[in-house]
Amino acid sequence: MSKPILKIENVSKQYRLGYVGTGTLTHDLNRWWHRIQGKEDPYLKLGSVNDRSTKATENYVWALQDINFEVQQGEVLGIIGKNGAGKSTLLKILSRVTTPTTGIIKSRGRIASLLEVGTGFNPELTGRENIYLNGTILGMTKKEVDAKIDEIIEFSGCEMYIDTPTKRYSSGMTVRLAFAVAAHLEPEILVVDEVLAVGDAEFQKKAIGKMQEISRGGGRTVLFVSHNMASIQNLCTRVMLLYNGTIDKIGTTDEVINYYLKGFRNKDIKKDLSERKDRKGSGKLKFLKFWFENHENQEIGILQSGMTAKMVLKILNTSSEELSNIRISVGIDDSNASRITLFSNDLTNQPITFSSNEESIVKIKIPSVPFQAGSFHFTLFCSIQEVISDWILNAGTFDVEHGDFFKSGRIVEVNQGNFLVPHEFNK
Repeated sequence: MSKPILKIENVSKQYRLGYVGTGTLTHDLNRWWHRIQGKEDPYLKLGSVNDRSTKATENYVWALQDINFEVQQGEVLGIIGKNGAGKSTLLKILSRVTTPTTGIIKSRGRIASLLEVGTGFNPELTGRENIYLNGTILGMTKKEVDAKIDEIIEFSGCEMYIDTPTKRYSSGMTVRLAFAVAAHLEPEILVVDEVLAVGDAEFQKKAIGKMQEISRGGGRTVLFVSHNMASIQNLCTRVMLLYNGTIDKIGTTDEVINYYLKGFRNKDIKKDLSERKDRKGSGKLKFLKFWFENHENQEIGILQSGMTAKMVLKILNTSSEELSNIRISVGIDDSNASRITLFSNDLTNQPITFSSNEESIVKIKIPSVPFQAGSFHFTLFCSIQEVISDWILNAGTFDVEHGDFFKSGRIVEVNQGNFLVPHEFNK
């Protein structure tokens, strides 16, 4: 195997909670004293795991811990994970914006990064001047930048404003120009955080195409962080999943994304409803638990547009009698708390009965998930002969990722509203 263009060995990053900087003067002196004695940093033994859902018990936290991986030349490595998993911290270390607490990074060639809107741009300089500034930072000569500048300006779509100070640019314009600069100045390694989400759908598609071009045609390496599974699927040859500052899984794109969508460690979703106190009704029927399954009846943590999915409800009949004439409803709300649709056996005219003192499973099949990518909330309701039995507002949430809804072989990435509707064009 050829020598990797990027190699990460035992990289960790530690932060002190609640403070600016790495610690106090006392801690810095203690570190210095241990160092001149040839001893290990005493604070490397401290620190809690990077888990946002728990209360901090120590002053230090490991944003990243023991990260090891290699990237080959021409490879596109996707980096995914929930917010706070350590993705951006890792990219900042690779881009030398910050230094690792421990570990070694070995790279061959220039690294260009696009981490945050406007990173590396001087707002007082014009777009044209910032192109030359970034080229200089990457070690390019003026002649080399001259050869590329027309192509950069055309790709960015900012030609009208190229001689205007970038402080006048919108965030979308800044991202367009910054990406154009990073992609066209020919770094051996291009590091891209999900700032592309700021741009419009047309530019996102253009940017994905450019990254494919420079990796496959130019043999350059791309590290790409995104929450958009469709973009990861379209672009990446391999994917790494971060969880609480550690590598949870690394492998082929399909393998890691399937693992992620099946709810790899979906501990933060409260699926148990048995202890919910904020519920109304007689309690004869009681919602106990919910989860989602795919078409193979495997539990999943994330849905994709167009997939066959089932919402599963575990319900208890607390009475000693068989119950019939039951209505079960699931009201779906968008992120703005607006009701967008309703699942109900009353609408489908499918009667349900429950045996006495028995837990039962009810499955609601969704043949082709019609929701656009985003987060959704739902309310659970059931009644017996029109008398409310159990009613839980905001019972749970679920996330939807982009998918091949139209079975056309193309991932639908443009969000216009909440729903995708089957349709055809004819002439």
